[in-house]
Amino acid sequence: MDASAEDPALLVIVDGANTVGSVPDGWWRDRRGAAERLRDRLAADGVPRLAERAEIVLVVEGAARGVEPVAGVRVEAADGSGDDLIVRLVERSGGRAVVVVTADRELRRRVTELGADVTGPRAVRG
Repeated sequence: MDASAEDPALLVIVDGANTVGSVPDGWWRDRRGAAERLRDRLAADGVPRLAERAEIVLVVEGAARGVEPVAGVRVEAADGSGDDLIVRLVERSGGRAVVVVTADRELRRRVTELGADVTGPRAVRG
C-alpha cells in the first residue's frame, strides 16, 4: 500500500460542540449521544463536500468527553477548552492541508492565522 493511501493529505478537524449545536434537535439533553451520532455520521459518510479521502478528527469537550474513536474518525477529548485543543492540533499539523469545521468566529480567526482553511458545520451535517 502506498503512503498516500495510509496518510491522506487533508486533515479535517471537526469542532464537535459547535457542529452538534448548529441544529436545534434536542442535543442538549444528551450531549455525549449527540457527539456519538456525529462521529458515526462522519465515519459512515466521510467528508465528501471537502475531500474524497481525509483524516477526520472530532474534538469533543465537557459532557461529550468519553466518546470513543471508530474506524475513520479519531476522537480527541479536550481537558479544558475544545477551541484551544483545535488550535494545538492545527499547530501540530506539520504543514499538512487542514480544514477546521466550525462556525465559531473567534476559533475561525485563530486557526486561519495559522494557515488552516475553515468551513461551517453544514459541510459535515448533510
